[in-house]
Amino acid sequence: MPEKILIVEDEPALQETLAYNLTRQGYLTDSAGDGHAALDAARRFTPDLILLDLMLPGLDGIEVCRILRQETNVPIIMLTARDDEIDRIIGLEIGADDYVTKPYSTRELLARIKAHLRRARLDQAAQPPPAADILQFGNLTINLTRHEVTLDDQPLALKPKEFDLLLLLAQHKGQVLTRELIMRRVWDWEFSGGSRTVDVHIRWLREKIETDPTQPSRIVTVRSTGYRFEG
Repeated sequence: MPEKILIVEDEPALQETLAYNLTRQGYLTDSAGDGHAALDAARRFTPDLILLDLMLPGLDGIEVCRILRQETNVPIIMLTARDDEIDRIIGLEIGADDYVTKPYSTRELLARIKAHLRRARLDQAAQPPPAADILQFGNLTINLTRHEVTLDDQPLALKPKEFDLLLLLAQHKGQVLTRELIMRRVWDWEFSGGSRTVDVHIRWLREKIETDPTQPSRIVTVRSTGYRFEG
């Protein structure tokens, strides 16, 4: 999908020129001519990069940048006809990623846009996927944030190690986990009782989450190996 660029510029001719050149490069564009319209467009259009003029009617570019930076981390390149170091420092300190003084070379601006978009893509790719806050298995719910397990919407009274054991099994649904691995991950080898510790905690868990603990369907025993969580 083409990347989206929001152009915030109060000079109609320059706004149209920027939109034309960016469209030719394959970007989707939207435009705003004042500070308030810029905020509305940013929230509606959800751009991948924002070109933000410093001198705007209504809210100026500095104030728009300050507000936007509280709501989004997309690259912001500020555009200005004034080569004022104070403005440049303020803009960068409140979260602008770059600062271009008019008149500027279209080729240079396009190069900076590509560089910032490429960096944003790399930063996003480097982020680990967010862990799910809630794991749902039918009528069984594990809430990681609240450190809580519910069955049929009723909270279960689990001991800390029971919760840790259930979470480990649930996060590896369908995989066979050996008793040794479970001991290492849940107890960090603190216990010297051998794998019997795991078996006892599995039995306690089954009594709380299985419909029939003698015929478990959620935590299945894999003979001579360990356990597998089926949800």
